[in-house]
Amino acid sequence: MMWSNGDSRVFIDYGRYFVPERETQIALIAQLIPPRERRFTVLDLGCGEGLLARAILARWPNASVLGYDLSPAMLEQARRTLAPFSGRFEALQFDLADDSWRDPGMALHAVVSSLAVHHLDDAGKARLFRDVYAMLAPEGVLVIADVVRPATPAAWSAAADAWDAAVRQRAQLLDGNADAFSYFERERWNMYRYFNSEDIDQPARLYDQLRWLEQAGFSDVDVFWMQAGHAVFGGRKAAG
Repeated sequence: MMWSNGDSRVFIDYGRYFVPERETQIALIAQLIPPRERRFTVLDLGCGEGLLARAILARWPNASVLGYDLSPAMLEQARRTLAPFSGRFEALQFDLADDSWRDPGMALHAVVSSLAVHHLDDAGKARLFRDVYAMLAPEGVLVIADVVRPATPAAWSAAADAWDAAVRQRAQLLDGNADAFSYFERERWNMYRYFNSEDIDQPARLYDQLRWLEQAGFSDVDVFWMQAGHAVFGGRKAAG
């Protein structure tokens, strides 16, 4: 099963309910990009509708963002979202698993990604981390927000319950009713409760991904936030 434009439109409409503490994750990723006096470029892998890129550009006036995504619907929305940052954002279509985009022709200050890397298999994730390390300038960072694979059946159940609770709470907070949660449940969006090994989701254990980051060469590898099976983690390329 492949991600479709229809899936993109659903996520544009419902992402604000479905992603736990979405604003917290976005603000944290932007915060974790090290300050720099000179202009710098950030690569956003799976930029979606452009919310993370918008936060980065707003926080760092000397930054520009390359936003890559597979979905034309997402890229169209991202261009609208980032219109106020004309000249500092470029949206391009890409396939995360492909090789063609992995030589950006410049040393990047940061590579970020939200809810995209889990579509790669384990070998693909490890290779991506190695390739991103090569793209980064010294002191550059890779910061990922993604779903991760629980290590035990009890952890799967806990993640499923926590994700349901987060979406239910968010629906009540934003709308004062449970309609968005009912849709979340009806569409079986909770991967931890309705995991299908034939689906596009291929989450890896967080422990394994931290190891792969270190093996790729990253320093200061850490987990910065985690809730309901969603984690923000990454590492830094040391000074040359």
